[in-house]
Amino acid sequence: MTRVPAALALENGLVVKGYAIGAIGAACEGELVFNTAMTGYQEIITDPSYRGQVVTFTYPHIGNYGVNEADVESDRIQASGIVVHELSSTVSNFRASQSLQQYLERNEIAGIEGVDTRMIVRILRSEGAMRCVIAHGENLVDEELVERARQVPDMNGLDLASVVTTDASYKWVEPTDWDYGVTTESKKRFNVAAIDYGIKRNIMRRLQSHGCDVTVYPATASAAEILESNPDGIFLSNGPGDPAAVGHAIQTVKELLGKKPIFGICLGHQIMALAVGAKTYKLKFGHRGANHPVKNLVTGKIEVTSQNHGFAVDTESLPGNVEMTHINLNDNTCAGIRLTDQAAFAVQYHPEASPGPHDSDYLFEQFVSQM
Repeated sequence: MTRVPAALALENGLVVKGYAIGAIGAACEGELVFNTAMTGYQEIITDPSYRGQVVTFTYPHIGNYGVNEADVESDRIQASGIVVHELSSTVSNFRASQSLQQYLERNEIAGIEGVDTRMIVRILRSEGAMRCVIAHGENLVDEELVERARQVPDMNGLDLASVVTTDASYKWVEPTDWDYGVTTESKKRFNVAAIDYGIKRNIMRRLQSHGCDVTVYPATASAAEILESNPDGIFLSNGPGDPAAVGHAIQTVKELLGKKPIFGICLGHQIMALAVGAKTYKLKFGHRGANHPVKNLVTGKIEVTSQNHGFAVDTESLPGNVEMTHINLNDNTCAGIRLTDQAAFAVQYHPEASPGPHDSDYLFEQFVSQM
């Protein structure tokens, strides 16, 4: 079988040659990042937090268990492209409905394989996440590809939550066909308003399993619109882009604080921090994987967590009424906060996992307890 050549060009001038995967010839550009999870590639590429990013998978063998219709985190592939050492040509899983290659083709997403992903990750760790382009075909000109990479919009100052959010509010009604440790129907007691900055479906599944009926609102919804239904609590979701650029969301959360219990995850955590006057900054290469150690400063326990973010909250900027509750043990960045004078807390990681460990699922129960 004839293989189509491909190239990955980075803004620092590096061009890596490999072979085309996914939709041959599809446009592919974005911020090049890496994820260290060994499984969960389907959940990762459908997570809206990856909008505008090309994901390098550090695990060398991707696609071996295929793709199914249940394990998606949104209705499409959100990542701009993927970089893998080897895309499996064989699919072996009883739940699989198609291969990862077919899934990429169906969503018109391009990628590259046959490259040294270890080298790419070392470069990203030393130089930081950077803009890139993946191109397929013969006679590719390296200098032109590098120049194209340098024209890709920078993630700083980019409001992508407005791009991935729902167009209109809706009730989450999908049945939970798998669960871990919590009964679904018997605990239906609370109405939660979830603000969609790029929400993962498993967040709504976990809220549902902890006894919550979830109504999802667009990122552009006003505080008045959200409070009109008199929810028992408000959830701030994950999402892509620069949190400081989502000005409308920051203002809305300012107006919601103190009205109802609030729980935030990832971008929601950053927006809550910005709403109380703290600052955020861009990490060198971000945190993306399923084995990040976090210490709960309240209990002293260590949690192994799933993470996906490129920005963090500046701990030095936290006001007096905000307490840091969790810390990332890899680099001592802020991994969780709570307001001491209001029922509001947030974490920088993903307690709903998918993929990842379930160590932090207790946070959903904590939210329910506040409601």
